[in-house]
Amino acid sequence: MNLVKSTLIILLCLASSQGFCQYTEVINSNRPGVSRSAFSVGTNVVQFEVGPYFNKEERTPAATYEATGFGVDFAARYGLLWEPLEISLEGTYQNDTKKFASDYDTDYKRSNFKYFTIGAKYLVFDPLKNKPEDKPNLYSWKANRAFKWKSLIPAVSVYVGGNIDSADNPFTASGIEGFSPKVMIATQNNFASGWVFVMNFIKDRIGTDQSDFQYILTLTHAVSMKWVIFGETQGIKSDFYADNLFRLGGAYLWNKNFQLDSAITFNTKDTPAVFSVNFGASYRLDFHKDKAPNKNNDVEDLKNGVPNNVGNTDKKKKDSEPEPIEKRKKEDIDFD
Repeated sequence: MNLVKSTLIILLCLASSQGFCQYTEVINSNRPGVSRSAFSVGTNVVQFEVGPYFNKEERTPAATYEATGFGVDFAARYGLLWEPLEISLEGTYQNDTKKFASDYDTDYKRSNFKYFTIGAKYLVFDPLKNKPEDKPNLYSWKANRAFKWKSLIPAVSVYVGGNIDSADNPFTASGIEGFSPKVMIATQNNFASGWVFVMNFIKDRIGTDQSDFQYILTLTHAVSMKWVIFGETQGIKSDFYADNLFRLGGAYLWNKNFQLDSAITFNTKDTPAVFSVNFGASYRLDFHKDKAPNKNNDVEDLKNGVPNNVGNTDKKKKDSEPEPIEKRKKEDIDFD
């Protein structure tokens, strides 16, 4: 991530090397972190990301309570119309039991969506778009892994969407109900040696009593073509809730369309103390068709088993045909 963000995030590096295309040959998931990458899944790709989790909150010393339960994070993403555009539906549903120290024998059951969001993300800037891809140095392993200053320029996308909150939701502030806007800026840097850095800056539930600002920073490293590890920090600030959360975890690429992941979440305060463990998966239905011109699409041609010179003029075809034996013999003896 950027990020990341995933959904094997190492493979987002491939997205930036194709200036005309967001699509990657393998799944591009935002999991297991909660940040969002700058890149989309690619046109005509339908992707599902889901992760059940166990959660425990404990508040001490004042107004002491304990809440334990289970939940599930989910997302559905679709690349629509243009490569940089992605629409998504995301949410978290939680079911837990809350107990207060003053009345520990009484269980308070809670269940609802902590959030449910519909929105669209668009890549507004890709630093490598329409620029030639760096060729690997065949003579220097060190040069291929060296830091490049241009990698400090991030890809940037914008997100616009909205939350849909039900009345009397135990996970939101009193009076929060109906639709409220959400906006986000997501950046992504793809560094050498499989490092990816994603930043999200979010303004959520705008215009309500729970309007909060969030930042999410995610650093991901690919330890192999199958395994990725990540670390993430998330800051939340509002009148209703404030926290600094930390996540650690990893992901495994089962195949090009399926990813498994796991992570833990915790904080360093006691108002409340938070601990969560999640396991998740990402799966895509790939109906992508590359619309790039043939001259920029050698990889797609080879994937489909089509020679790169298909569609060339009859002259090239003619040149590739063997010459008549009589002509070759004549040229062999004609020294003039």
